[in-house]
Amino acid sequence: MDASAAKLIGAGISVIALFGVGLGLGNLFSSLVKSIARNPSAKNDLVSTSMLCFALIESIALLAFVVAMIILFTA
Repeated sequence: MDASAAKLIGAGISVIALFGVGLGLGNLFSSLVKSIARNPSAKNDLVSTSMLCFALIESIALLAFVVAMIILFTA
């Protein structure tokens, strides 16, 4: 196997985490909408907590992207 082909395969494998990130974000915001619909008075608490969770989930996506770029563009 050629080294450039191995880099492309490794970068593709590292980006698989983005699938989980998409599922996690969809689940987070669908649950947020359902919770606000059930209890509108708790909106402020729910939104602040969900934004923290959003940031943590999104950091996984950024980490996967950085790992893919490191694999692709290092010697």
